Amino acid sequence: MPGKHENVTMFQFFEWYTPADQKHWIRLKEQASLLSTLGLTAVWVPPPTKGSSAEDVGYGVYDLWDMGEFDQKGTIATKYGTKDELKAAIDECRNYGIRVYFDAVLNHKAAGDETEVFKAVAVAEDDRTQEIEAPHNITAWTKFIFPGRKGKYSDFVWGHQHFSGTDWDAKEERSAVFKIKGKNKSFAEDVDGENGNFDYLMCCNIDYKHPDVVAETKRWALWCVNEFGIDGFRIDALKHISAGFIAHLLDYVRKETNNPDFFAVGEYWKEDVNDLRSHLETNDNIHLFDVPLHYNFVRAASEGPSFDMRTIFDGSLVQSIPQAAVTFIDNHDTQPHQALESWVEPWFKPLAAALIYLRFDGFPCLFYGDFYGIEAKSSEGSHTAIPGRKEMFSRMLLARKEFAYGDQNDYLDHPNCIGWVRHGDRYHPRGLAVVMSNSNAKGYKKMNVGSHRAGQVWVDMMGYWKDPVTIKEDGWAKFYCHSGSVSLWVQKEEDKSWITVEESSPEDQERHAREEDYAREHANDESDEEDEFEAPHPDLPKPLDTWDHLLEDDQPRR
Repeated sequence: MPGKHENVTMFQFFEWYTPADQKHWIRLKEQASLLSTLGLTAVWVPPPTKGSSAEDVGYGVYDLWDMGEFDQKGTIATKYGTKDELKAAIDECRNYGIRVYFDAVLNHKAAGDETEVFKAVAVAEDDRTQEIEAPHNITAWTKFIFPGRKGKYSDFVWGHQHFSGTDWDAKEERSAVFKIKGKNKSFAEDVDGENGNFDYLMCCNIDYKHPDVVAETKRWALWCVNEFGIDGFRIDALKHISAGFIAHLLDYVRKETNNPDFFAVGEYWKEDVNDLRSHLETNDNIHLFDVPLHYNFVRAASEGPSFDMRTIFDGSLVQSIPQAAVTFIDNHDTQPHQALESWVEPWFKPLAAALIYLRFDGFPCLFYGDFYGIEAKSSEGSHTAIPGRKEMFSRMLLARKEFAYGDQNDYLDHPNCIGWVRHGDRYHPRGLAVVMSNSNAKGYKKMNVGSHRAGQVWVDMMGYWKDPVTIKEDGWAKFYCHSGSVSLWVQKEEDKSWITVEESSPEDQERHAREEDYAREHANDESDEEDEFEAPHPDLPKPLDTWDHLLEDDQPRR
């Protein structure tokens, strides 16, 4: 496990179009050594449970107890492999000190084995509190008997009494949001208030007011820990599940395993940080993904120099409740062609990476698709594939692992150019200075790294800015970056140079050289001329072609 003095970093080890070749657990085992070397301390794996088909990503969950062990839904293995391969991958991760978090899909069940007839009523799509017809009998696939598993691990049989809603009347071939009627039947109240009540999301909606359901889910969660040795859960669709139940479940697992540090992070997909804060007031024993920060990145990338970088953390969870924030740039839901598509434009990814990996607050999570790339949506859609940016993210991760420690001084004082200094700690004393610009002009920041570093020579470990910087007697120096770019400044080491990641086009290399020539000529200029280096904040949106050169320059390269 990572030392208590080391930074922690999570890796989401899948993307939506990860090949359905049943070899993904093998890939994880093979990559564990590399992930550890880069300083990744935890992996969030995709739902390991049996889905509705061999190609199911895992969110159409059928049987929680089948991790690729039983012949069900036309396959023994899941999309990612067999149970034995999963256990081998987890063991390998643990050998390298990497914690493993299961993606737990607890909101619903899909692809039932048999139909049942029971009373239900359709509710309005945009207001689930409003019934739009009289209760009547429907026929739905709500019986789950798991014939391939034959009662191993659990003999629990699911029926309509264990669900609060469904979306398909098989007899009438009608789709609607059906609320199941019966004794003590209703949607949970402690869920998000969107659409009046957002308990129902999809498929057969699990009713956590039913004591048998609560007991079965607790047994499964504890089995996951005991059988696989996992260290935490990522809770899918958190805003649709009873907050009280999730709090109870996590308390139970932590108590039964005698592990108060058992980790949990929830997908509470709301852009308004106040919604996240409200949830944490009812359940403060869970982390949440910083969805508002993701959308700040989306806007910053889209708006270019019109975006005020001083506001990049405004309205984010990491600014409001940093100890609860899991920060990220993109994930499997925001990648192109997915339901929550909101892809951060490529040119801004290095800036976003620095903003989550190299600062004091937040638990950052790296997306598989950003690192390894995204597969084509289909064999006919090869143009939808997106190359990974392993070199760039590896350099950022190395900076986090080796340099991003200690006190932090912020220089978030210009709309287009911001920076900060990490001063190091007793275990990692070297420190780090970061400067970035979102404008179409080079930028610099005068920052103080401490008078004890006087005379040291610092270099950009990204390899973007070629000239070194010498720290003055009082600890101050000018740290530079190119337009639409970020530079990570560290003390130069003897006989070591940093190879540039993602080389620019010849045209941009020539422009960068001119920028550095100018900076070199004015290196000793003590007047405050930052605006000559940093473009003023424009009042109007950027011209359509302003960022063409950056987007071309910043395309991933193999």
